This record gives sequence, structure tokens and C-alpha cells, in this order.
Amino acid sequence: MAKIAILGAGAWGIALGVLLDGNGNEVTMWTLLQSEADMLINDRENKISLPGVKLPESMKVTIDLEEAVKDKDIIVMATASRFIRSTAAKLKGKVKDNQIIVNVAKGIEESTLMTMTDIISEELPGCDAVVLSGPSHAEEVGRMLPTTCVVGAKTAATAKYIQDAFMNERFRVYTSPDILGIELGGSLKNVIALAAGMADGIGCGDNAKAALITRGMVEITRLGLAMGGKAETFAGLSGIGDLIVTCASVHSRNRKAGVLIGQGKTMDEAMKEVNQVVEGVYSAKAAMLLAQKYNISMPIVEQVNKVLFEGKSVKEGVSHLMLRDKTTEIVVDEWS
Repeated sequence: MAKIAILGAGAWGIALGVLLDGNGNEVTMWTLLQSEADMLINDRENKISLPGVKLPESMKVTIDLEEAVKDKDIIVMATASRFIRSTAAKLKGKVKDNQIIVNVAKGIEESTLMTMTDIISEELPGCDAVVLSGPSHAEEVGRMLPTTCVVGAKTAATAKYIQDAFMNERFRVYTSPDILGIELGGSLKNVIALAAGMADGIGCGDNAKAALITRGMVEITRLGLAMGGKAETFAGLSGIGDLIVTCASVHSRNRKAGVLIGQGKTMDEAMKEVNQVVEGVYSAKAAMLLAQKYNISMPIVEQVNKVLFEGKSVKEGVSHLMLRDKTTEIVVDEWS
């Protein structure tokens, strides 16, 4: 049994808290909001973010961050990506050296182009920053539906330790040394899912969605390899696996926001209607900046940015993608 703190009481934090408690771990959940803590303590449920999933009585809830993280074996960072840095900064002086911190947020910081584990490591030098990612909507994990994820860590020992803490008959966990590739796949797929939703919103059909998923994966892999990720990662759970579920699922906030934008709503209107964090909006600019930094062609990401931030219509974006210069899918020597 491990002593585990979950920082963030949104849908993903609650789903993982319930999972970890069910595995026999001692779980404490922290939220910054007194109103949220009161709801979880009194109703044992977040009726806004994850209705229907009950917190077990054994799970503690607190707004005291120091109490939440004291003497913990594992700290799970389950806040939205844009709050990872500020939350990590609050942990200074409150956690032990070599503290294992598992990031489950998916995003890239626009101002620094850093991944979430890089941010955690910068704010908390000496910690053991880990990532857990994959096709894993909280709505299904909270209902104990079969799910598979991958944990990326600096050492095999840490990866195995986290695998043992999280894994059960309904939640299968693989291990990997490719932290960077896992985080890039989890972040960039949200941008492609916005594009898939936009295509759905204007009625493009299944052929277009299949093309967006496929060519979107090409873009993610190009950038990921240029940055040092492994090809196998992008063909795995945190790559194509997460991309498929985020582009297709009714639970996907990014796809839903894209659908609303395709139907004519502005980015702000779509985000307000989704009423949850749409990570792809926050990662889109960072993805484009990374593409420019590494001189990588990412036409889908480029058009998503133009729709989100430059007022381009979705139909114009689709036309641009369809009418790009002719090219080949695979470079082959036989034709040279």
C-alpha cells in the first residue's frame, strides 16, 4: 500500500483517486476550492465534473496542501495543464527529496514550450517526475471500464512502482522510458482533436475524420522525432491510441469544442459551452511555435491556429488542406 496525494479534484483526479483507493492505497485528495471540498466531503461526489462517481469513505479530502502531501509516497498532479507550474511552486519546501510526482495533465506551456514534467522538475529540482498518459477518459475510468495507459519514468524501478500502484483488472499500465514522447503525444493530440471536431461540425464525414487522424499522427510523429521522442511511442497508447479516442469519443472536450466552432460558435463561446478545460486551445499556439522552432511541417496544426486565433472559417481551413501542393505519402528510392 502506498500513501498517495491527488492534487486536483476535477474529473480525472477523482477517477484516479477512486481507482487508487480501490487498489488498497491510502489516498488524500486536495482541492484549492473550499466549495469543491465541501461538496466532496458532504456528497462524496463532484456533481459538476464527474457526476455519478462516488468517492469512497476511506478517501480523505482537504484544502490544506501541506497536509495533503506530507509523508506521501506518490503525488499525482491532476490539475489542468495551465495550473501545473503554480501548483508545483506551492510544493516547494513541502515535499521530500526524490519525491515521486506523477503528472497526468496534457499540455505544453506556451511561454516556455516546456512539457509538464519539465515544468515540475524545474520548480522542484531533485524530484522524480513521471508521466501517466493514454486513451483514458475519466468518465470511463470512474465507471471501471477497461482502460490501458503507459507510464514514462527516468528509471525502470520508478516506472514499475507506479505500474504496481495503478494497475488492476480494469486499468492496465505499460511502462516506457520515453517521457518526452509520451507527453508530446498526449498534448498534441488535443490540437488534432479540435480539427476533427471542426470537421464534424461542418459535416465533413467519416472519410475526412480518418484523414485528419492519420495525417495528424504524421504531424505529431514528425515533431516528436525531431525533438527526441521514440517512433514506437507515437505508434502506441499515448500516441495513436490517445489520438483516436480524443478525436472520436463523445466524452472528448476537445472534439466537442471543435464541433461547436465548426457549427459557427467562436472559440470563447465553445469553451464556455463545454464548461471544462479544453486543453487543445492552450496547446495549439505552443504546437505551432515548436513546429517553427524545429522546422517541421504541421499544416493541420497551422489551420487550427488560424481558425482559433485569426478568424479563419473552418471551411476555408479544410479547403486549404485539401488544395495544398501535390505530394507523396511515402518517400521511396524506387522512383528516384
